[in-house]
Amino acid sequence: MDGHFETIGDTPERIERPPRPPHPASLDDQTILAECRIERGRIGGPGGQHRNKVETAVTLTHTPTGLSAQAGERRSPKDNQRMALRRLRLELATHVRLGVPDGEVRSDLWLTRTKDGKIAVSDRHRDFPTMLAEAMDVLWAARMDVRRAAARLGVSRTQLVRLIGKHPAALGAMNQARVRRKLRPLHP
Repeated sequence: MDGHFETIGDTPERIERPPRPPHPASLDDQTILAECRIERGRIGGPGGQHRNKVETAVTLTHTPTGLSAQAGERRSPKDNQRMALRRLRLELATHVRLGVPDGEVRSDLWLTRTKDGKIAVSDRHRDFPTMLAEAMDVLWAARMDVRRAAARLGVSRTQLVRLIGKHPAALGAMNQARVRRKLRPLHP
């Protein structure tokens, strides 16, 4: 029993609510890499005389979604794969939406990263793509109503917009969706 329960009316009866599937951006490295096509190659640009002699650039394509990310700025293929994986997580967080159930929507990660209505996560931290995905899912479920989404996430409207604004592509996706709904774009 993992706490996914809901009280029905005033009765003490409880029903088990199925756990929400994990967002692809939150999967561990091995799981997400198993879902990817990995390509190695060369990439142009500055970086020293040895950079373009070996295939150090890495492109990851997430086969279930078709989203991809690449990195080639480092000399090490391992470092480039790590960077491409981070970029892929951000792409997934920005462009893949999961349904949000009624009731409590905050994950354990969200609860540990928020306190007194404030979000505590750097855009460079490993948890950032997962937090961004969760925020974007709730915002889409709230039909771009930032106040309602922020209330469901237990944070202020400003904190929610600031979190999304830390990743310009996510801010752009949110604003495009808001404009389609005849709402004004937001700025962090």
